[in-house]
Amino acid sequence: MSVSSPRTAADFAAYYQLRYTVLRAPWQQPPGSERAPDDDDPTTLHALLRYATPNGPVVAVGRVHPSAPGQAQVRFMAVDPAYQGRGLGRQVLAFLEAGARQQGLTECILHARATAVPFYEAAGYAVVAPSHTLFGNVPHFLMRKALH
Repeated sequence: MSVSSPRTAADFAAYYQLRYTVLRAPWQQPPGSERAPDDDDPTTLHALLRYATPNGPVVAVGRVHPSAPGQAQVRFMAVDPAYQGRGLGRQVLAFLEAGARQQGLTECILHARATAVPFYEAAGYAVVAPSHTLFGNVPHFLMRKALH
């Protein structure tokens, strides 16, 4: 298994489907809410991980983009619940951080759901402050990590 950027229309369809299934559907959000206006920006890097084979199911996704001078922001990290706890999210995050470094970015921020804070802390991120509450009941925390 290796992480790559989606290349084909089918890759992007599977990528967005996992984003929707994990990050929006559980809160009854409409299809399309998993997309962001800057998804198509040339500096936005998308990542997907297929399970077992190059044509296997997409089981983990995420994206990173420049958010301020020298700063990257990770968004839309999602791992299929059936595959969580296998290190797949760590692989996607490492891919995104490497892509941010290649763009010359030196710091990465993200807004983690409360349930994901321990995952990001294990990856070297620190909580900066409470952030926002999504869908009225999903608290988030601003987290930061220096990219060396």
